Amino acid sequence: MRIGIDLGGTKIEGIVLSSDGAEVLRRRIDTPAGNYQATIAAVASLTRALEQELGAHGTIGVGIPGAISLITGRVKNANSTCLIGHPIQQDLAAAVGRPVRVMNDANCFVLSEASDGAASPTFFPDAQMIFGIILGTGVGGGLVTRGHALSGRNAIAGEWGHNPLPWPNPDEIPGPTCYCGKSGCIETFLCGPSLYEDYVAQGGSAGSTKEMVLRAKNLEDDPAEAALSRYEDRLARALAMVVNILDPDVIVLGGGISNISRLYDSVPQRLRHYVFSDSCDTVIVPPKHGDSSGVRGAAWLWSEEESERLSLLWSAEGLPESAANELS
Repeated sequence: MRIGIDLGGTKIEGIVLSSDGAEVLRRRIDTPAGNYQATIAAVASLTRALEQELGAHGTIGVGIPGAISLITGRVKNANSTCLIGHPIQQDLAAAVGRPVRVMNDANCFVLSEASDGAASPTFFPDAQMIFGIILGTGVGGGLVTRGHALSGRNAIAGEWGHNPLPWPNPDEIPGPTCYCGKSGCIETFLCGPSLYEDYVAQGGSAGSTKEMVLRAKNLEDDPAEAALSRYEDRLARALAMVVNILDPDVIVLGGGISNISRLYDSVPQRLRHYVFSDSCDTVIVPPKHGDSSGVRGAAWLWSEEESERLSLLWSAEGLPESAANELS
């Protein structure tokens, strides 16, 4: 069996998948706020609880809101700042007593959707490149080619959110300050909180993003419609940059913003205006697995063959002290 862990800023979710990708078990616990050592212990405890409930060992994949530096082996670029600078892969392997694979949560998201989700071969048998984005508290991205998630030379493949918003309007310059230290990043315009803040700044009075979207749908709120229209145009500009560079077959949206259904009609239409081509047939789809894609993708970090071989080994012989060094 394969175990996936989604390490978020407020919750840690664990899932167990069978060899055919079916969900066997799921559990969720709170993330220890700002405490790295307690977070490692919490992930290990959740993993043990899943295995004890099923009476078997499994391979472990973990999605994190950051990346592992190829130079230091430590976490970088994490918006959960307590993770930064720590060798999380080695620490988790030591805590659970076997190898652990760690990858950026956006990469896990797109790997899930490309494996058995909205962009899987079932729906797109000829697709070779899938780009997945998370539009939530932050803006992340990941890339899968021919079934494999790409990390990149600097372990930042897919980090479109920390590029400047393309073709900015005068009132978008220099743009909001980003936690990365620069201004005008795509993330500062397209994260979920920014959509609602833009709406309120223009006189909107709805109490939530969900209510704002409903008011716009019912034509009850001009600021809501204006804010959504600006957001759609910014999203189209940002995605056009990705299309111009990578030209993916499918783009999968994730995060809370992906639940806004009108995006799947309006953004492809706007995209054509910005893409450097006489046509733009890029497909934009919502996720099949929703909020579960990140944790499912973490489980998919191990192949079926690897998972079966190691699960059989550990079931027969137990977990040896050297288990953490069997595979990297």
